[in-house]
Amino acid sequence: MAKRVRQVSAAQRARTGAGTDWRTRLAAGARTVLLRSRVPGGRRTVLAAGAVIAAVAVTVTWYLLSRGDSEQRLPDTRARHYTDVDACLLTGKDGITAGTTAAEVWQGMQDASLTTHARVSYVPVTGEQSAANARPYLNGLLQRSCDVVVAAGKPEATAAGQAAPQYRKVGFVLVGGQAGSTADGKGGTKNPANVTVAHTGDGLRAEVARVVEREVNARD
Repeated sequence: MAKRVRQVSAAQRARTGAGTDWRTRLAAGARTVLLRSRVPGGRRTVLAAGAVIAAVAVTVTWYLLSRGDSEQRLPDTRARHYTDVDACLLTGKDGITAGTTAAEVWQGMQDASLTTHARVSYVPVTGEQSAANARPYLNGLLQRSCDVVVAAGKPEATAAGQAAPQYRKVGFVLVGGQAGSTADGKGGTKNPANVTVAHTGDGLRAEVARVVEREVNARD
């Protein structure tokens, strides 16, 4: 990317220099015509000089306008195009403060966004840190059509685990909590298919990035 920027800058300088030399030559030609028009030679010389000056003015104006139009049409190479998939993070009251588990989870989500171009966002739960209080915030994410919900924190993960069976099309990633279990028909229990539990500790960022990337690709 750096090499491309240097090449574009060099090309722009070349065009600027070329444009400057072109205008300099036109200005020199205009001065020459003006000097010649002062030499006694009759009315034709004056009229010819006026015509040349007018032509030079029109040409310079056209050049500047066309150059401005071309610059406006240059695409913004820094613009980033996102896919129509949203991955949303639900955190505790501290949000993604540096040093918290949620901060590491957020870094993993950003890593997944670089790979998948999914949009990522986060919402902290304020007030009482309980599953009951986290549920309205979770509902807000679901109403925003978040395709992947990552819950960091025990209350947030508990609320997300309870909601997961009702939102089968949404992928849930629970960090620091447990999924709600359902009967497997064999006398045991199992986690819902749309729920993944990520364990805190070493490698959390990489694990979150991997899981979120998988869930985003499954819904892209």
